Amino acid sequence: MESNMVGWFEIPVNDMERAKKFYEEVFNVAISIHELDGLIMGWFPSAPGKSGAMGSLVQHSMYIPSDTKGPVLYFSCKDLSSELDRVEGAGGAILQPKKEIGEGHGFMALIKDTEGNRIALHSQK
Repeated sequence: MESNMVGWFEIPVNDMERAKKFYEEVFNVAISIHELDGLIMGWFPSAPGKSGAMGSLVQHSMYIPSDTKGPVLYFSCKDLSSELDRVEGAGGAILQPKKEIGEGHGFMALIKDTEGNRIALHSQK
């Protein structure tokens, strides 16, 4: 393989401004809003030339948030405790506290964003 299999991701949202605020607060990033062919998209910042997939928040009637269905995205963190500490203050909820995955695979936690999506955090610390 020339690269990781995931090249792009989209997270469904009902309220773009609320979702943008949540993700910016939890991950300390700036999300830029764009309208493309009827989709309102909140693009996560990219790091050209670095590993990992780029992605976007998406508001459209075909995109339905869920905390029980669909894929789970894992956001890479240096130490997920930092992001986890900001989740509830940003309006989200902790579904699974930080736990060790085992066999040297690091740690993970599951959270629910302000739109009702289940997402995961991952770190080696």
